[in-house]
Amino acid sequence: MNRQWINRIGIYLLGLLILALGLSLNTKAGLGVSAIISVSYSISLVMGFNFGNTTLGLYTFFVLLEMILHFIKIRKYTEKNNEAIGHLRKKDFKLVFLMDLLQLPLSLVFTRFLNVFSVVLPDYSQFGEPGPVRFTVQMLALLIAIICTGIGAAMSLNMRIIPNPGDGIVQAIADCIQKGVGFTKNCFDVVNIIISTMIGLICVGHLAGVGIGTVFAVIGVGRVIAIFNRFFYKRMIQCAGLDER
Repeated sequence: MNRQWINRIGIYLLGLLILALGLSLNTKAGLGVSAIISVSYSISLVMGFNFGNTTLGLYTFFVLLEMILHFIKIRKYTEKNNEAIGHLRKKDFKLVFLMDLLQLPLSLVFTRFLNVFSVVLPDYSQFGEPGPVRFTVQMLALLIAIICTGIGAAMSLNMRIIPNPGDGIVQAIADCIQKGVGFTKNCFDVVNIIISTMIGLICVGHLAGVGIGTVFAVIGVGRVIAIFNRFFYKRMIQCAGLDER
């Protein structure tokens, strides 16, 4: 393994670690979690389940759904093209399914990071007495969470290894419906927020995990990714040997 591959894997793992820190810190701010994990977080709050394990279950569902969507896409492709072209594409299809399956062990490792940070980080929603001081601390924690989430997502995605299931499912849906990833991501976030809202209202009579922080995360994470890539993208891909890809 050459130095560039070591750099690539190192940046990828560090990105996942920072992403897990950001998502965990988001839950500790107590102002609403990011849309992508709002469903698992609301379920863990309502049912009393472990947050990391619930997220692992959600990610596993995402991976299975990805495989179904990729199968549908492949079937449509082979129906539209002749048998020879379909044969040439078999290796590509196998690689797609392999990348889907590899998201399962990635999810296991990633959700263990979530559990560790959930134990280590304090609950900022219980900081001091209710009032301006507590709210300020919560907003500061939320801001740091959004920054960490954006930076971690950018670092891991830029290394082009194994996508996080939350990103993989969005890409798979976008490919199937032939829409842009940005548009699909926005729709996917809205669906997650609606589901989380319904879980909270039906099960406990109030919002669980969805709040102003959810809105800020939807808007802010994308901006952080854009700003981070503007200053560090070229340097990262050169360090990882991806500048010619």
